[in-house]
Amino acid sequence: MIGRVTGTLAAKQPPQVLVDCNGIGYEIDVPMSTFYNLPALGEKVSLLTHLAIREDAHLLYGFGSEIERAAFRELLKVSGIGAKTALSVLSGLSVNDLAAAISAQEVGRIVKVPGIGKKTAERLLLELKGRPVFAGAISAVAGESSVSDDVRQALLALGYNEKEAGLAMQKLPADLPVSDAIRQALKLLSKG
Repeated sequence: MIGRVTGTLAAKQPPQVLVDCNGIGYEIDVPMSTFYNLPALGEKVSLLTHLAIREDAHLLYGFGSEIERAAFRELLKVSGIGAKTALSVLSGLSVNDLAAAISAQEVGRIVKVPGIGKKTAERLLLELKGRPVFAGAISAVAGESSVSDDVRQALLALGYNEKEAGLAMQKLPADLPVSDAIRQALKLLSKG
């Protein structure tokens, strides 16, 4: 099947991108985490892909990293979760955040994702617990500094959503004290 697409980024219309590969344009649906990290139009892009074949369509989903694609595939295995819902989950939560929610069995974090109700969130948490993809991400989460956790919690308490907090935190230097990191994150968010 199609495992990766490399070409020129021809169009971006969330959640879909068009990648031109030597004259053939591939329409690829991507989670917002991948979408935010795409290069400018006309630039070269490479996406790992998952091809879903249905009776009425062949759909291509793209990801910026192997862990995102693996998480997407694990989400598809959960009963009641389709590709659009899986993309929605990965757009609303990073793989690390999802892994942390699974580890702590935090239903509240999952129901914040549009299209996910309490029962679906509970089933998702139950079925994904102990999966190797998320266990690897959980160990990465456990290694995160408490500074980034404090900054994230402060931004969430101030009314920013997970996506906004995550984007701001990606742009922060790693060695900042908590108060300076929060200040810089707020400046970044006020510009955006």
